[in-house]
Amino acid sequence: MISDVWTVMWKEWKELLFQRTSTHGGALTLLIVIGVFGIIFPMQQGNDWVASPLVLLLSGWVSFLSVANVVADSFAGERERHTLETLLASRLSDRAILLGKFCAAVSYGWGITLLVLLLGLFAVNLACGRGTLLLYQGAIGWGSVGIGLLSAGLAASAGVLISLRAPTVRQAQQTLSLTAMLLPVALYALAYGCQVLAIDRHALVAAITATSMTEIVCIVMAILTALDMGLLVLALARFKRSRLILD
Repeated sequence: MISDVWTVMWKEWKELLFQRTSTHGGALTLLIVIGVFGIIFPMQQGNDWVASPLVLLLSGWVSFLSVANVVADSFAGERERHTLETLLASRLSDRAILLGKFCAAVSYGWGITLLVLLLGLFAVNLACGRGTLLLYQGAIGWGSVGIGLLSAGLAASAGVLISLRAPTVRQAQQTLSLTAMLLPVALYALAYGCQVLAIDRHALVAAITATSMTEIVCIVMAILTALDMGLLVLALARFKRSRLILD
């Protein structure tokens, strides 16, 4: 099982590195993301970068965006290139195929996030270190790594689930983008619901402020873990080789 997952991961990685992101547009987009979030933003923030909650948000966003750009191709791309039948006709099990594509997308997005975090640290030390080594502080450091991984998992599980039934890569990307837009809508609905229910916003803000950064990061990671597991289990349940071949 594990060797089969590695086989699919290696196949996906070769396509990611030598086909999808090696094109002019794909390489340029990747360089812009790395340059902006790994060099420009950290140098603008200066010493505050290593202790800024912004690092947590950006690590999650960069992971999600990086995976979302490639995961839509996981099954819809195979369908467009007429290689899906060959893949499904192989000896690889259903779970190995799906988990291999999932893990390849996660490792791709998480790898980019780790690179951005390391470049940001290098840029800040180069510009503002003044002989001292600046490191990410406490929950900002391990939280950024964890949230980056779980955000990549969220995009990968949702993207694989969508790509299973999407006839084209473009449609899968559009559906995934629309799904990503539901998060700010949900947050707005939550804020509006608090207002309608006459919940004391000042008390709510005070409660959030009193919560430590470590607790906030743990809560966010727990929510992301639950979402990742739920979507991945759903994708495994919906992956039916016979149905995909008939499609």
